[in-house]
Amino acid sequence: MSRAPAARRAGSRQVRPVRLGPRSIGALALVSAVGVVAFGWPLIADGDSGLSAHAQDAPWLFAALLPLLLAVVVATIADVGLDAKAIAMLGVLAAAGAALRPLGAGTAGIEPMFFLMVLSGRVLGPGFGFVLGAVSMFASALLTGGVGPWMPFQMLSMGWVCMGAGLLPGADTFRGRRELWLLAAYGAISSVLYGTVMNLQGWPYLGGLATGVSFVPGDPVGDNLGRFLAYCLATSLGWDLPRAVVTVLLSLALGPAVLKALRRATRRAAFEAQVTFEDPKA
Repeated sequence: MSRAPAARRAGSRQVRPVRLGPRSIGALALVSAVGVVAFGWPLIADGDSGLSAHAQDAPWLFAALLPLLLAVVVATIADVGLDAKAIAMLGVLAAAGAALRPLGAGTAGIEPMFFLMVLSGRVLGPGFGFVLGAVSMFASALLTGGVGPWMPFQMLSMGWVCMGAGLLPGADTFRGRRELWLLAAYGAISSVLYGTVMNLQGWPYLGGLATGVSFVPGDPVGDNLGRFLAYCLATSLGWDLPRAVVTVLLSLALGPAVLKALRRATRRAAFEAQVTFEDPKA
């Protein structure tokens, strides 16, 4: 059995345990489309329809999300294969992310898990990253007791964060300070965008409170978006900015060691090695 040629070829480029094929790309597109609809439907709902908040859709989203995540995995297996080593790495990183989250949860938006999710998505690719982000948020919710109607939205949002990191340019060429600053900048932007997108889950609950930042069912989309922007500036920015700062600092300080460890693990696991069997008598 020989793995050396494939291992040598892998050494010259980014080794990723899950590479996207046509089926997995289609599955990720479907999951993302469901997420966009789930987050944004209140903006276009009729004011007389009674659909003024996310109070009833979270269980349905969660019920749809799990089979869709499974579909991503099945599609990946059909495209490029997914072995036990990739599943083991997924479990280890998801457990690490879930363990990091309680360290800063509830403290001014400080969430150290973000830097690990960004770096993992960078090394392991968008397909693996999306599943890792979603599974990590699910595991952390079980660990901290944070299970609620917001959980499926958090799973989708973190999946997008990790997937975006895997789609960043220069996976095979950027190294050193250039890559660190790229990841730090992406981590800062995605930290703020994560909070902004998650606001869409809770903001519609403010409908009918008669404040200047409340969601008004049936109002024009532009008017509601203006109120939403004011709501984000008034409420969540104080959480989003510290999250961004912590992500940048941890990425710059710990990024070299974490990236090196992740890349070494993927090389030693030989995810892309083609296993061939040779006749011992030859």
